[in-house]
Amino acid sequence: MASVAPGTPCWADLATPGLDAARRFYPELFGWTGRVDAEPEAGGYTVFLLGGQAVAGVGPPAVPDQVPIWSTYVATDDADLVAGRVERAGGQVVVPPFEVFDRGRMAVFSDPAGAAFSVWQPMAFAGAEVFDVPGAMSWTELVTPDPDGARIFYELVFGWQPEEEPMGQVAYTGWRLGDRVVAGMMPPLGDEFPADSPAYWTVYFSVADADATAARAAELGGTILVPPRDIPAGRIAALRDPNGALFSLIALTP
Repeated sequence: MASVAPGTPCWADLATPGLDAARRFYPELFGWTGRVDAEPEAGGYTVFLLGGQAVAGVGPPAVPDQVPIWSTYVATDDADLVAGRVERAGGQVVVPPFEVFDRGRMAVFSDPAGAAFSVWQPMAFAGAEVFDVPGAMSWTELVTPDPDGARIFYELVFGWQPEEEPMGQVAYTGWRLGDRVVAGMMPPLGDEFPADSPAYWTVYFSVADADATAARAAELGGTILVPPRDIPAGRIAALRDPNGALFSLIALTP
């Protein structure tokens, strides 16, 4: 049932106390529609659709004081096995594996530097159905003050092989799984992300025009954290939504 191979990011969702605001902001920004989960226990969890295909989700926070955050989910065929690997590699099992109705099995972890990430073991729901087109998830990236430790950790957990990627003056790492580079990593950047910033995963959504989308996000009440700029893969920007959740844009180079 998986739409992507195990070890590959397959889904992203937003946990936010501003659920209604998020249901307005992101469809206005990306052209999404929302499908609210009918299960009362889901708390109004909403799957965002692009042209009828699932691209991302949004739901209420797990705990009342949780900051709004986008989470990256990595596909797996055994969430319990990953949990054991995380612990042995020095990470933390934040939420042990559990079943989400008949949709799948998930767990939440943090790496040794504190970056939270999740896994998804699909059952009825495979995750995102489309990638790399405007309005869909295109990339996931770890920003961490401890890239050396992360290289060891994620190789042990997912079998990712770290590869240095050229990106200007930044020491950028791509993680290869088989014949694909499936995710990236970089250190915090100067004043934009202070050196003492906690490690975190960020999600990039593909757009046709990074400048226009960033400007539209600001019009809708978001904040431009890092203005649009060019990298070899395309033109990127980092934003916060009206409730403060960080996410990124990329207009891919053809």
